[in-house]
Amino acid sequence: MNEEDTQDWVVEREDMRARKIGLVLFVLAVVLGAWRLGVFRQLRDPQQLAHTLVALGPWGYVAFLVAYATLQPFGIPGTIFVVAAPLIWPWPVASALSMTGTMAASVVGFAFARFVARDFVAARIPERFRKYEDALEKRGFATVFTLRIVFWMPPVLHAFFGISKVRFWTHFWASFVGYLVPLFALSYFEPALLVLVGAVWLGLGAADAISGPVARLVQAAGKVAGGDLSARVDAENDPEEIAVLSRAFNSMTHDLKA
Repeated sequence: MNEEDTQDWVVEREDMRARKIGLVLFVLAVVLGAWRLGVFRQLRDPQQLAHTLVALGPWGYVAFLVAYATLQPFGIPGTIFVVAAPLIWPWPVASALSMTGTMAASVVGFAFARFVARDFVAARIPERFRKYEDALEKRGFATVFTLRIVFWMPPVLHAFFGISKVRFWTHFWASFVGYLVPLFALSYFEPALLVLVGAVWLGLGAADAISGPVARLVQAAGKVAGGDLSARVDAENDPEEIAVLSRAFNSMTHDLKA
């Protein structure tokens, strides 16, 4: 390489470095702007997100995809978008939009990591670990598919594939196949899943509300059996059915002690 070629290489390298820094700053500016505008607050609740998208009318489709693709790779949970979609649109539309948004977010996260960090990471991989990187490249489709099925779409997984040797189209199609089942299930069965989760949550709450007072009542009964007739049960905050038993128990121990 002659001196002129060396200078061109240095200039090209510095230009690429400036582009990477510019892209990182742009992403930081977008994320910061979304935070300052309250976008993150609206995205905490799928119901609120659904209300906002409905208010946008036909532009809700565009806003859904743009927000999903640009924010999920940098920290916003994708499940918020996937859960919100069936609250607005029929399940075929919700499923298609969720898949499009999920794939777009995966591509953005993958491409960002590959453009910004791939060369930096590749130059610093210890020699003893390169065989694992080569193995990942050879079994790329199966690896991406398996990890998508297990972990779905965390931003760190987009970045991991981006800095690896997995090829773009291998990542794209393996992710697509890996996303199909969970996205379809969430879009189609979400109402039933929400009812089931709600029923379980209410059941656990009711069980917790009953088990505590019953445990205290059993403990007090054990003290009475051991000869402690001063044992009493505090029934002030118990459910009414349990409170009746507790008051009856307190009356019985009072009569026994008298």
